[in-house]
Amino acid sequence: MSRRRDIYIGDIQGFWEPLERLLDKLAFDPAADRLCLAGDLVNRGGKSLKVLRRIIALGEPHFSVLGNHDLHLLAYAHMHPNVRKPNPEFEKILNHADGDRVLEWLRAQPLLWLNETDRIALVHAGIDPRWDPEQARKSAAEVEQALVGKKFGKFIDNMYGNEPDRWLPEQKRFVRLRTTTNVLTRMRFAKSDGRLDFKSSGDMKNPPRGYRPWFELLDESWRDWTIVFGHWSMLGYHDHNNGQAICLDSGCVWGGCLTALVIEDGERSIVQVECQNP
Repeated sequence: MSRRRDIYIGDIQGFWEPLERLLDKLAFDPAADRLCLAGDLVNRGGKSLKVLRRIIALGEPHFSVLGNHDLHLLAYAHMHPNVRKPNPEFEKILNHADGDRVLEWLRAQPLLWLNETDRIALVHAGIDPRWDPEQARKSAAEVEQALVGKKFGKFIDNMYGNEPDRWLPEQKRFVRLRTTTNVLTRMRFAKSDGRLDFKSSGDMKNPPRGYRPWFELLDESWRDWTIVFGHWSMLGYHDHNNGQAICLDSGCVWGGCLTALVIEDGERSIVQVECQNP
């Protein structure tokens, strides 16, 4: 059977019930459709394990890019039991019989997915304004290799931090991995030289001085692409420049909506369900 639709869904964050309602509304057929999730599958919604098991059970070709909350789960598992602040939602995952399998699946997910044929990219947060598609792919691949490699623990130990505030190719490996991770999973506002802002709440009406939304600064090489992303709940569903960049994080975690972008035979549509206020 040929694939009927690609379905991109924004940040779920453990909200299993809205996800099920959205899939029902879409009449989702795992044999004919492909789910392409924008990351942050876990944390805050209370049903993170259920969400992960649901997606994993679908098998290929369904997948998710990794978000900052997904990476935080991997870091939590790595640091366990020496965690300063226990996370009950993560504890349920670690204590479940499927816990190891879930973590293994997460580690194997990409940070950036490029559909060269349809010129669509999927990332959790954003793209460095200086990167073309090839550099973005190479940078993401370096982190992906670290996640499944023998030095996974060292990567996690060096993953957190706001410094340096921009990616440079000459940085030492684990510093470069951290800056790449910040770009792909945390960025909102940036400067054209790649500097990231980590202090702003994400309010588009009050951007940090000298910074702009990263998608307004994209390298010219992305001109005929669509970059689908999540992470920016204060932005909500947002279509920049007639489809050049589309934000699908419509704040389900805050009682907003869970949003899907559906692409079928080149046609695009948006489908949403409301999320209960937590």
